[in-house]
Amino acid sequence: MDWPSPVPLSADDEAGTTWQVRRAWPVPTPGDYALEVLTPGEPGVRGARLRQGRFNLIPPDAPKLPALRAEAQKGEVISYRPYRQAVVRATDRYIKVFQPLRAVVPAERCAQVDILLDPGTFTTPRILSRSSDVIVFSSIPGLTLSELGRNGAGVSDEMFAGEWEKWSRAWIAQQHGRYGRVGQSVVESLPLRSPEVESANVWRRVNGWLLHNENVPELAPQGNALRAAAEHVSINLLRTAPDPLVWAHGDLHAKQIIATDGPSPGLLDFDSTARAEAARDLAGLDVHLELDLRQGQMTPARYLTAHTQVLAVAEELQVTPGRFHAYADALWLRVASSPLPGRFSLAMAALEDSLLRSSGPAVMSLTSHNRHLA
Repeated sequence: MDWPSPVPLSADDEAGTTWQVRRAWPVPTPGDYALEVLTPGEPGVRGARLRQGRFNLIPPDAPKLPALRAEAQKGEVISYRPYRQAVVRATDRYIKVFQPLRAVVPAERCAQVDILLDPGTFTTPRILSRSSDVIVFSSIPGLTLSELGRNGAGVSDEMFAGEWEKWSRAWIAQQHGRYGRVGQSVVESLPLRSPEVESANVWRRVNGWLLHNENVPELAPQGNALRAAAEHVSINLLRTAPDPLVWAHGDLHAKQIIATDGPSPGLLDFDSTARAEAARDLAGLDVHLELDLRQGQMTPARYLTAHTQVLAVAEELQVTPGRFHAYADALWLRVASSPLPGRFSLAMAALEDSLLRSSGPAVMSLTSHNRHLA
């Protein structure tokens, strides 16, 4: 049984227009959520707020994103996290809008990645212009690997497999590359995404879920299941020695990889680039693939094609299997903590499938919680 999420699949505004909820984030105040929504007939996405069940669209002159109104006139808003960040797709470029002064660090990350990526591995967007709250990027022609994997995408299985092979070769070449003195200095300056950081993020997500649902007695079993899972995931992250730290994308999934006409695939979005174990990127990519499979957005055959490539890359890079699974479980727990309807049961089922490969009291505790919820 899934938990009765306070975030609906859709909601009506004051004019009676129905908006589909695409993404949702809890705001620190219990019962308060920021939403990304869309509606048929309207281009792009909008931001909205759900406060104690009351739905309201965020006006175009969005609080904390003062540059968005002007930049949105130049194209279509395709990504919008209220009060934090938005992406506008224009004819030949993408415009990323941040809070005032918050574009400085992402621009620096892009410059650092230009130094770190070996020529011939990946094609990356160029920065066309930048300010303290806006970065304009060149576009990379082609479809993302996520789009190629969608049911009805209209591409052959051979082409799909070929694009994943292209990604795997590029990723291995990049991770096997050697950095010079300048490159090594750049790597050492990147943020550290250690197992301790990952564990803290897991507990932050779980505690956020508990904060928003602590006064709902019927959700106590779900809360207990999340706690049990978080304890086990945290132990797995911290009880064994980590693999060596490498350059990490930080938010790797198939929407960030573009199938190009050339030999080098495209790679997008380096806001989260860091030093981390190679397992973190690869497990994140793999979990997103399985999420698409479990949501019916990818066929089992194409999932198996992509999943096999990810595991082959992990083996080539000598990723310890236990580290791969520890990071994968951490991401599934973050999915389970999402306020979107259906995510809890989907993610907990995937997490239980993973944890049952292990043994120990924490696993038995989690399994008993999940069986109680069934």
